[in-house]
Amino acid sequence: MTVNRMLSIMAGFMVLLSLVLAQIAHQIDLFHPTWLWLTAFVGLNLFQMGFTGFCPAAKVFKALGMKEATNACGTTSSGKSCC
Repeated sequence: MTVNRMLSIMAGFMVLLSLVLAQIAHQIDLFHPTWLWLTAFVGLNLFQMGFTGFCPAAKVFKALGMKEATNACGTTSSGKSCC
């Protein structure tokens, strides 16, 4: 498991935990359609990306022509050379 994947898992978990705690404390009502479902979707996406490595937003950005980040030795996160 890489640091980036662990960060995605932790961030997703914290977003979802905050929604659950707010629901328990009666600060929000997740059973009525609101914009909070977008927050839940983002949290679930972060969480699953940490385990599977699949990110729909990354696929869209790549299709739009954006390049992957490279590390100090000039390779992408998938191990391919970027040049």
